[in-house]
Amino acid sequence: MLENFTAETLARMQFAFTVSFHIIFPAFSIGVASYLAVLNGLWLKTHDQTYLFLFNYWKKIFAVAFGMGVVSGIVMSYQFGTNWSVFADKTGPILGPLMAYEVLSAFFLEAGFLGIALFGRERVGNGLHMFAVCMVAFGTLMSATWILSVNSWMQTPVGYSINDVGQFIPEDWWQIVFNPSFPYRLVHMVMAAFLTTALVVGGVGALHLLRNKADAAARRMFSMAMWMLIVVAPLQIVAGDLHGLNTLAYQPVKVMAMEGHYDSHPEGGPLILFGIPNPEEKRIDYAIQIPKLSSLILKHDLNAPLAGLDTIPDEDEPPVTVVFWSFRIMISLGFAMLGLGVWSLWRRIRGRFYDDDLLKRAAIVMAPMGFVAVLAGWVTTEVGRQPFTVYGLLRTTDSLAPIEAPAVAVSLIAFIIVYFFVFGAGTYYILRLMNKPTATSDLEINDGPIRTAQNQFSEKINADPDSGAQGDNRGI
Repeated sequence: MLENFTAETLARMQFAFTVSFHIIFPAFSIGVASYLAVLNGLWLKTHDQTYLFLFNYWKKIFAVAFGMGVVSGIVMSYQFGTNWSVFADKTGPILGPLMAYEVLSAFFLEAGFLGIALFGRERVGNGLHMFAVCMVAFGTLMSATWILSVNSWMQTPVGYSINDVGQFIPEDWWQIVFNPSFPYRLVHMVMAAFLTTALVVGGVGALHLLRNKADAAARRMFSMAMWMLIVVAPLQIVAGDLHGLNTLAYQPVKVMAMEGHYDSHPEGGPLILFGIPNPEEKRIDYAIQIPKLSSLILKHDLNAPLAGLDTIPDEDEPPVTVVFWSFRIMISLGFAMLGLGVWSLWRRIRGRFYDDDLLKRAAIVMAPMGFVAVLAGWVTTEVGRQPFTVYGLLRTTDSLAPIEAPAVAVSLIAFIIVYFFVFGAGTYYILRLMNKPTATSDLEINDGPIRTAQNQFSEKINADPDSGAQGDNRGI
């Protein structure tokens, strides 16, 4: 089957496959690193052993996810020198230093303090250990900052000139790093990481609560996750709207594909909720739409004209079907997250938060949906930029290395096989860790007084379930 594809198509498939695996691990580790810093800080402040339980519970999961993120990132970078060497040559003077800054500032920061954060509490003391945990969390955020700066420059390139051999040469690093779309993409991605983590933590907490309603640690993580959801989900919707307006200003063709606007609308464009894109006939079949609402959302005027893809040459159009559906998946899941948060808040106000088994089951179902939303958003961003690698300046066809299709096909097949074995095993191990009890002696804590306190606390929970419920009310 693969022999029917061109080298460009296979190279794009390979990059899409590897980046899809890669992005889910940083999206998770960014949120978990910040969650660990919060848990550790709350334990130091309150000395409530439940927070220490949760810190040691999630640090193992973070360590595995972080490791898989590093490995998958190395593989992804490798492709720049093989399948996309022309792209690497032309953009190297700009993207090379930015990627180097990510390694020097963010990755070294994470790697330098990771061992202390994971294993060093008894060796360096609580103060330095807390500092190390914060540095790891800060490092993950810095890593996201540099990577988003790189990607945003490819979407909205500024601060450059082009030399005689077609290379992009930096002229203003301030403009390059803080390019027009960078702030919006950074905020949108970081909050997506926090929401992804909140959904996973909430799902794990809900799973253990269904097994034991008096599990103090599970109650705590479920409560914290639902608070995070109700706070961040509305902010993410606002950030997404602002990001969309920025995209309209700098990448209008992408917005046309997202909205499904094949035709221009001189007197107000409709918001197409659902439909089936028909690229051959240049229309949306069976469209369910609200008249003029798209103009109101995008330009704050019901009658504002909106240009359509009929104003764009066919060779400059992105794959509308993919962008149209990925955008709707992302939006639908965003409102589903908001709905889960509102539901949890309502049950909390009614005093039935821990008793609503349907809410817990919904949290379990929603646990992986953050990853799906992140992938859908990434597809919208990257496929919507096509047919360019550097928007409006460097076409994907002109970025490809002089490599034959069979060579790309062989490496793609190898990646698929290895990834499913390696990352399948890693994911299975993470799920095993999440399935472990949260309030028993099976949870390992460093030797010494902390372990003794943990065992005493666990025995108290097992002997008196009500004490766990009371303990959950402190500090929440």
